[in-house]
Amino acid sequence: MYTGTCFPKLYFQQNQMSVRHTKNIYHDAKTPDTKWYSIQKIIFAYHFLTMKKISLALLFVSITYLAYSQEETLNKKYRPVVISFINAVKSGDVEKLSSKIKYPLNRAYPIPPIKNKQEFIKRYKEVFDDNLIKKIITSKAETDWSDVGWRGIMLLRGDLWLDTDGKLIAVNHQSRLESKEKARLINVEKNSVHPSIGNFEQPVLVFETAQYRIRIDDLGNDNYRYASWPIKSKMSDKPKLILTNGKFKPDGSGGNHNYQFKSGDYIYTCFIIIMGEKGTPPAQLVITKAGKEILSQPAKKINPLLQ
Repeated sequence: MYTGTCFPKLYFQQNQMSVRHTKNIYHDAKTPDTKWYSIQKIIFAYHFLTMKKISLALLFVSITYLAYSQEETLNKKYRPVVISFINAVKSGDVEKLSSKIKYPLNRAYPIPPIKNKQEFIKRYKEVFDDNLIKKIITSKAETDWSDVGWRGIMLLRGDLWLDTDGKLIAVNHQSRLESKEKARLINVEKNSVHPSIGNFEQPVLVFETAQYRIRIDDLGNDNYRYASWPIKSKMSDKPKLILTNGKFKPDGSGGNHNYQFKSGDYIYTCFIIIMGEKGTPPAQLVITKAGKEILSQPAKKINPLLQ
């Protein structure tokens, strides 16, 4: 049975963490302890870029520091790529900036990802509003950007992330345009699924295994719902199984997480793998009965609005 250790790292929210363990994370970035006066908590995103618990499907990892000193936080070897990115944004040349993006660029579910340069140019203003642009162009590479080990390089408190080559890999910021589009797409989903599951606060994700199509929705107040169909059925059909009172569980510091649902002796766990080894599936469905694994199937995450 998958215990949470087979896939290296996990997703967007770590509710509790010892200061000692938290500091170990930042040691990856080779940042002396004296630079961190206080560490508040890790905040996570991505169904995600999205939902209460996920900032972007993004998504990717967003880490919050309570306070920064004015000391330098970015390794000198990364400053040229950060400065190059800042200058690209400052120039206003969207085509030039489009070459500094790692595609697909995920957006908050259910907003579809930006797949290529052409889409980025078309949707640039949806992502880069005046507020985000101002944060970027007024930032100082030495003190407003931080290299955080294998996670990459972040602006301020995780508003934006670059990889170590200077490519944009995540934007944990949502403009008014995207907020409106997200609300519209959520309404589309509510009207497209079977009436028995049309009541939810936020859609979380939909994925398919070889046998099942599974949908997870946030009903509010940390209550998640699991609905599943045979793979050939549509979500407009009545689900074969509906479970509520599911719980979100972070798994490590890399962004992976899972949603767990109980029904008698059965436990249904949907593992979402953000950071994994090469060849690791983006999701895994594991079902146990009385503690014994009876099913384990890899899955692929999908956006139902793109089908």
